[in-house]
Amino acid sequence: MEDPRTVEAATGCPRRAGSRWIRLCSHRGPSPASSTPTRATTTATCGRWLAQRGVRHRIARKSVEITAGVVLPPQRIALEPGRQLELPPSGTWLFDPPHTAIRFIAKHVGMAHVHGRFTRFEGGIRIAQNMADSQVQVRIDASSLTTGNQTRDNHLRSGDFLDVEHYPYIDFTSTRFAYRGGSKWTLHGTLTLHGTSRSVGLDTEYLGTVNGGYEQELRCAALAKAELHRQDFTLDYRSMLARGIAVVGPTVQLELDVQAMYRTPDTPTPPN
Repeated sequence: MEDPRTVEAATGCPRRAGSRWIRLCSHRGPSPASSTPTRATTTATCGRWLAQRGVRHRIARKSVEITAGVVLPPQRIALEPGRQLELPPSGTWLFDPPHTAIRFIAKHVGMAHVHGRFTRFEGGIRIAQNMADSQVQVRIDASSLTTGNQTRDNHLRSGDFLDVEHYPYIDFTSTRFAYRGGSKWTLHGTLTLHGTSRSVGLDTEYLGTVNGGYEQELRCAALAKAELHRQDFTLDYRSMLARGIAVVGPTVQLELDVQAMYRTPDTPTPPN
């Protein structure tokens, strides 16, 4: 439990030690210059702050009249454990490319960021009875890289960077899922890039399942992120700097925003 003084300092919401009494904050109310009552839906700032600290909770909302200069009386807020999303059923799930994105972000000459993505890839998830034993496989066509600038894209595909002529694919194979609480997982596995394989961990948020899409098929979704160091994959940043090549920085943020369809005999084939 957080020290009440810490909560009060961070949120401006007084809280008595040993109790759950927290003053509602009317941050969505009118400006001090206005005295007109305004109907607004208020949410305790302390609740948002607790969420940022990893405390799962559910906040009930209600409409109240807010008038400038009027302090609301204390209200009681009960913090309850957040409901965990139901995990997808066991079986095989196939990536749906039109609704999946594999993106990357890297520093450009140490200043602005370069945003890019890969447009051709395939992947699948095998959900086991024990989620920790599930497996993910992804294959990316390295030449499908795009950043919106043809000259830069050609350079990134060249021998100075990905060298797609000799290393046409980027592959990821998972080894295990590690549960981190709530909807958070770490997906451990091996990433093969530029002919070099390294162990990586993808910070993954499971987003749930839904029936929808082409033929109302069952789908699941997740967002996975990792920071890659180019030198780990023999992309020697310092030697590039020595040759005057400083297009992309030494680290790259990789993001997989995935929708996958539950595989059955009736699973539709995604359009190209």
